[in-house]
Amino acid sequence: MYKATIFVTLKESVLDPQGVAVKGSLHSLGYAEVKDVRIGKRIEVLIESDNRRKAEQQVHEICEKVLSNPVIEQFRFELEEVA
Repeated sequence: MYKATIFVTLKESVLDPQGVAVKGSLHSLGYAEVKDVRIGKRIEVLIESDNRRKAEQQVHEICEKVLSNPVIEQFRFELEEVA
């Protein structure tokens, strides 16, 4: 079995209004050193498989088809074997 930890974020070219709002809040709290904030999603998925390559392929397909919008988002994932 494998656990995929998936990170979905907006592409750099896409404005992140939530990130802008958080950055403004941080600045108003005195954290002027913060230069940029980007908001994303972290998702965990368990895949029952004894083949790492197949599990990676499945996670990639899941990300492309369901968990991300390829027009405005990008994704990456980490895959670890679990008992």
